[in-house]
Amino acid sequence: MRKSKPKKIQLTPDPKYKDLLVSRFVNDLMLDGKKNTSYKIFYDALDIVGQKMKDSEMSPLEIWKKAQEKITPAVEVKSRRVGGATFQVPMEIRSDRKISIGNKNMIEFARKRSGRSMSEKLAAEIMAAFNDEGGAYKRKEDTHRMAEANKAFSHFRF
Repeated sequence: MRKSKPKKIQLTPDPKYKDLLVSRFVNDLMLDGKKNTSYKIFYDALDIVGQKMKDSEMSPLEIWKKAQEKITPAVEVKSRRVGGATFQVPMEIRSDRKISIGNKNMIEFARKRSGRSMSEKLAAEIMAAFNDEGGAYKRKEDTHRMAEANKAFSHFRF
């Protein structure tokens, strides 16, 4: 390779929970460099989750982490061209890419939801993912189903 790989940027943990995953999620949530706004949206969403799920023994942060685990895909399909035909080849995903895909799916489906504020939409998507429903969870299931259907082409991996 001609170019060296770029250095990984070290994230700082978020101010409230001191968690790197939270700061990574907030960075994905951020628009136009407004990090304080995205922190406010995320913390408000966790407050709403805490209010609506009082009967659960888990803290809102634990509920969010569990929801993240449930929507994070383990495999994905990539197109591979072999002799004029294009095959959907199932491949395992690197751990940092898994987190990134999970975050982006949750944020995308939260933005598509109907609701008054982004924090309410995000809270609704977190609770839906925690209960094995919602758009982000469905996308993960669809991805896994597609990978399972194309298992026969797994020998075409790069």
